[in-house]
Amino acid sequence: MLANKLAMASDLVRAETVEATEFPHLVTRYQVHGVPRTVINEVLHIEGAVPEAALLEQLAILDDSLKMRELTAEWEKRRTG
Repeated sequence: MLANKLAMASDLVRAETVEATEFPHLVTRYQVHGVPRTVINEVLHIEGAVPEAALLEQLAILDDSLKMRELTAEWEKRRTG
């Protein structure tokens, strides 16, 4: 819900809400073990409802290019096995 509010407040944010039981392939792709699961730029994942400050802290990682490269490599490694 918080991601949806951010998307409504900013053109820089896009949010989609997906019903996990209707899209099992997305559950597998994004390794959903609990809901809600927030996925940011494919590589940042937040499990469960979090306070706004925690979401903003994760969004700040987007500015750290080195950290994003590391997270992207880790995500690709997990996805491809």
